[in-house]
Amino acid sequence: MKRVLSVASEAVPLVKTGGLADVVGALPEALIGQGWDMRVMIPAYRGVLDRLAGTTEVWSDSDLFGGPARLHLGTVGAMTVMALEAPHLYDRAGGPYSDLHGDFGDNAERFAALCWAAAAVAREGAGDWHPDVLHAHDWQGALAPAYLRYSGASLPSLVTIHNMAFQGRVGAEKIGALRLPHEAFHRDGYEFWGDISTLKAGLTTADAITTVSPRYAEELMRGEYGQGLEGVIAARAGVVIGILNGIDEGVWNPGTDPDCEPFSAASLSAKSRNRKALQAEFDLDKKIGGPLVILVSRLTAQKGIDLLPAAVEELVTRDGALAVLGSGDAWAEDLVRGLAARFPGRVGVKIGYDEGLSHRMFAGGDAVLVPSRFEPCGLTQLYGLRYGCLPLVSAVGGLADTVIGATPASLAAQAATGVVFHPVDALALRQAMRRLCDLHADRKTWTGMMKRAMKSDLGWTASAARYAALYERLLAQ
Repeated sequence: MKRVLSVASEAVPLVKTGGLADVVGALPEALIGQGWDMRVMIPAYRGVLDRLAGTTEVWSDSDLFGGPARLHLGTVGAMTVMALEAPHLYDRAGGPYSDLHGDFGDNAERFAALCWAAAAVAREGAGDWHPDVLHAHDWQGALAPAYLRYSGASLPSLVTIHNMAFQGRVGAEKIGALRLPHEAFHRDGYEFWGDISTLKAGLTTADAITTVSPRYAEELMRGEYGQGLEGVIAARAGVVIGILNGIDEGVWNPGTDPDCEPFSAASLSAKSRNRKALQAEFDLDKKIGGPLVILVSRLTAQKGIDLLPAAVEELVTRDGALAVLGSGDAWAEDLVRGLAARFPGRVGVKIGYDEGLSHRMFAGGDAVLVPSRFEPCGLTQLYGLRYGCLPLVSAVGGLADTVIGATPASLAAQAATGVVFHPVDALALRQAMRRLCDLHADRKTWTGMMKRAMKSDLGWTASAARYAALYERLLAQ
């Protein structure tokens, strides 16, 4: 079995702040069937080692960016983990990147240390395990391929961009602290407008670049999505590949979900009972003739939250309702609270996040709203498809790649699985909401779309095969 080392800042079930963790945590098990043994290297944040079984020390460094470090091999579930213990960097209160006072000031060094250790294992192995490929994720892992290349090692590597908005940008005064070669600080290296971009370091040195959807791979070559690195992506277009994320179809399964009354595409009767329960949980009117739309999201401008008022007006006019779960920017939280105050009984809001509640929302909702301005892949719409909660999405990134919009042609071909709108503005969203309400009123068409959505292939099998094929190609080169 061939071996790949995956390096990332988070992985389910050990630590999660977003979709990155889901991908990193899901890939190892999915790749086993493709003949690849993947081990995941993450920092040993406080509490991580306590959750690993059968740990053994496989690597150490007496001075890893300011202190001693040890690499522990262990398992959690089906995932084999290499947890990097470096108390001076990772043993602190708060999340992986910040505490109540904001981002940690030494994040650049913290994740450079992770990458340095990953590059060392890639070159030298850990115990009797030697990887054939190095797979880095986002800016936190992107220095690993760079350190590998700068050391002269020939092991193939790739970087996956989960969100180009985060680039690991720090001042040039940290070149020495990050152990970067001064001679690579230039336009074609890791220099970015006079600063260091750790993501750019990986993008310019890795043998391949992947994104989490084919559409996002194309979008990143355009200024409105590339975040200043569109030129780098365009220059390396020949090695840029979009591979869709999948979801854990065991966890997200309406037929066995403990958080709702089970249902399936073949037996939808419990869907209406889940709907009534959700209406009660959000203090919505008991009688709602239009669609019950859910929004489970970070409340930020990227997610299109500022576009909601016009769409909600249309939804309420058509006897529908909206249930919102999320947190984020203060203005966005105020906006959704304001909608709840303006439309009592028709808009319900819960600020924060609750995993069980999110499952109940997908089980009870008729449609899920995802009006993002950009969305590398998105998992929310995939959960919606799985639960027959039809997605209403903007035509960007992975949303466009995974939802088949209801058009005369797609409806005639019995292929539609949701509603897709473009451009991403309030007028287009309002018109899309109108189309959604029209479709919901046509029960035969709506039920057909629900069943079709629930039968979509949303797991990791196809995506894992594409990653395995890419690893094989890199090895052959």
